Amino acid sequence: MYKVLITDPLSEQGIYQLLEAEDVEVKRKPGLTGEELFSAIETADALLVRSQTKVTAELIEKASRLKVIARAGVGVDNIDVPAATKKGIIVVNAPDGNTISTAEHTFAMLIALARNIPQAYRSVISGEWNRKNFVGVELNQKTLSIIGLGRIGTELAKRAKAFRMNVVAFDPYLSDERAAKIGVKKATFEEAIAAGDFITVHTPLTKETRHLINKETFSLMKDGVRILNCARGGIIDEEALYDAIQSGKVAGAALDVFENEPPGEHPLFSLPQVIATPHLGASTLEAQENVAVDVCEEVLHILRGEPFKNAVNLPSIPAELQQKLAPYQELAEKLGKFISQVASGALTKITVTYSGEVAELEVAPLTRTILKGVLSHHLTDVNYVNAPHLAKQRGIQVVEQKTANTHGFTQLIKVEVVTATDIRSVAGTLLNGFGSRITKIDDYPVDVTPQGHLVFVQHRDQPGAIGRVGTLLGSHDINIATMQVGRQAIGGQAIMVLRIDKPLPQSLIASLQELKEIQSLIEIDL
Repeated sequence: MYKVLITDPLSEQGIYQLLEAEDVEVKRKPGLTGEELFSAIETADALLVRSQTKVTAELIEKASRLKVIARAGVGVDNIDVPAATKKGIIVVNAPDGNTISTAEHTFAMLIALARNIPQAYRSVISGEWNRKNFVGVELNQKTLSIIGLGRIGTELAKRAKAFRMNVVAFDPYLSDERAAKIGVKKATFEEAIAAGDFITVHTPLTKETRHLINKETFSLMKDGVRILNCARGGIIDEEALYDAIQSGKVAGAALDVFENEPPGEHPLFSLPQVIATPHLGASTLEAQENVAVDVCEEVLHILRGEPFKNAVNLPSIPAELQQKLAPYQELAEKLGKFISQVASGALTKITVTYSGEVAELEVAPLTRTILKGVLSHHLTDVNYVNAPHLAKQRGIQVVEQKTANTHGFTQLIKVEVVTATDIRSVAGTLLNGFGSRITKIDDYPVDVTPQGHLVFVQHRDQPGAIGRVGTLLGSHDINIATMQVGRQAIGGQAIMVLRIDKPLPQSLIASLQELKEIQSLIEIDL
């Protein structure tokens, strides 16, 4: 009999399948803390929480039988995931349960923003009747630009099309086929920003998306644009938004999330063009039930040894296999991260080729690791378990193959990606005593240590090109740790890969790109 401990309030309907399971005993003890919680966890096989219970390393250490920690929601900030992973406990969440709820809330905010509904309500209940002060705009034939076409963005697009809006979408994984199937116009980020009468963001908050909407991007937008954020606080630079509204560039903004929550006396609240809600995207009865249902299903699958998909940490691998794969794990993830930052355009296919000694192993965990590396450049909710699911969801074909051709190496892993505009590849190996090495980029042989800050430059092979790059870096106090160059023919196409001690400032990147020999420059963070 499996014992499941629930320490936060969860929907009765959501946990119904747990209550009905013959092989499960459910103990509901919301609000349990301190020694009582420590005592209760000792005999639990599964722990279900929302955001109130803090699942600390100390609590996890007390759990002698615990197999799974389930969060009825998306975020796992209240769970010490590394501590759970170290002890072999699977952590799962419910990333899909609030999709409809958040999409509907965003659309409600869209309509409210277009018709000034909250402002008009405040006016009416204060005794006024100023119809002319709240003239809005129709959604019909307006353009909605969606930045991030994942689950929520896709549902939002369906609703916007029902209101006869023109929908333009940017997503780094959006293929032409998927755009056509959804019925949206695929665009670059700049094109989407410039086209929208309304712009809504639905991306994770990552290093790349923090302040994605900023002073520069506001300058690319239409005058009178309206902005929405019901995704994550921090995607929009709130100071820049304030200035854009004050200047008249932005006609209004609807915000459900903020960089700091609660936001307190925020400057944006002084502007009548701004409407706001207190992070209500997932706050519906149905969403709360759905996330409970989702995690309960996952808990039952895990306890019964059945397949599951929403783990946020590494699932268990047989110890013998784990020992053999361990040396390749870092190389695999670094290859994935490298190629994802080099390739441009929507991914359509990833081919992983294993050669030599590594090809003799069960390499599925390594393929998942590579997928995690590729997808994590744009997604925050990707992990070793759900990476294949996320790739399939985005229409990305994943091919795993083995070959005897090692190109002179004892073992070799090659990752090739096909995008809508490009085909790029990277290969790597393990050098005895030296660790991971990138041995080939596209058709150029190299010897690169995949760690730290890298600069990947494609250029024309001309005398002085390398020196001019080095001189510019030196003038900005950027130290070069290593440099690798490769070419195919004298005076033809060439590459250089620099490992540097710190990221390049934007001014230096601009100066490097102005050099006549430089064709492209990509800064890579490994």
